[in-house]
Amino acid sequence: MRVTAPLALLDAASLYFRSYFALPESMTAPDGTPVNAVRGFADTLARILTDRRPGRLVACLDADWRPQFRVDLLPSYKAHRVAETGAGGPDVEEVPDTLTPQVPVILELLEAVGLATAEAAGYEADDVIGTLATREDADPVEVVTGDRDLFQLVRAEPTPVSVIYVGKGWAKAEVLGPAEVAARYGVPVDSAGPAYADMAALRGDPSDGLPGVAGIGEKTAAKLITQFGSLEALLKAARDESPEVPVKTRTRLAEAAEYLAAAPTVVRVAPDAPVVLSGDDRVPPAPADPDRVAALAERWNLGGSVDRLLKALSG
Repeated sequence: MRVTAPLALLDAASLYFRSYFALPESMTAPDGTPVNAVRGFADTLARILTDRRPGRLVACLDADWRPQFRVDLLPSYKAHRVAETGAGGPDVEEVPDTLTPQVPVILELLEAVGLATAEAAGYEADDVIGTLATREDADPVEVVTGDRDLFQLVRAEPTPVSVIYVGKGWAKAEVLGPAEVAARYGVPVDSAGPAYADMAALRGDPSDGLPGVAGIGEKTAAKLITQFGSLEALLKAARDESPEVPVKTRTRLAEAAEYLAAAPTVVRVAPDAPVVLSGDDRVPPAPADPDRVAALAERWNLGGSVDRLLKALSG
């Protein structure tokens, strides 16, 4: 059996947000600009390359962190994260002032090193990851994220998709495939990804402005999805007044009918977003533009972080 190197799909914003909050702002460039997120992101990238040895890698970006099609269905979606910018204009995500200037540096470093980025107009990074994972038919996929929402992508076939969850940092990274997601959340292993998405829709997620169904927590949601096989099947059974759905549960589902009509589209990542890659996704054996990498390292005082990244590239 041929063992192929994985395709690593990075939830870039998740990784640089976590780097920003994990490292002190005392890490600065010569002009005093904080570069903690840049250095943390570069170090995480080096660890991914060293520990997972992907043959291909894509840093996936938010072209729209709060897509209109989701907001139209569920106005509360991420509403609490919108920065106060006055009336009119697009929604802007509330981001720490000292993180915002670091993002272009991260993107410039990725370009100079020769690592691909990808985005899709009108979609989130989750949708970019979902689309690239769904259509991959050659290599195993490893999704690197600190966001549990992407557990919905795990699968065994046609190529395996697993999630490397870094919610507690890379040192405590967890690798979850269908078996691990099923064991953790009590959903069926043969449909662990879709079942997780259905369970998440029922349960809700305050961090994303998803109210969920009142009175149905994670364990009850998982039990219902496992029993009926899908959210659609559960809702049909409730509408048909099946005795297998307790009266109290039917009432709760009926009261949340408007939310449940919107939730699946809001919660599930798009499998067919119009993804555009910046270039070749193969991991290069050496930086694409060594002089530019060196200039970035000097200008922004990236020192050891860039050294570790270049060493990881060369293997």
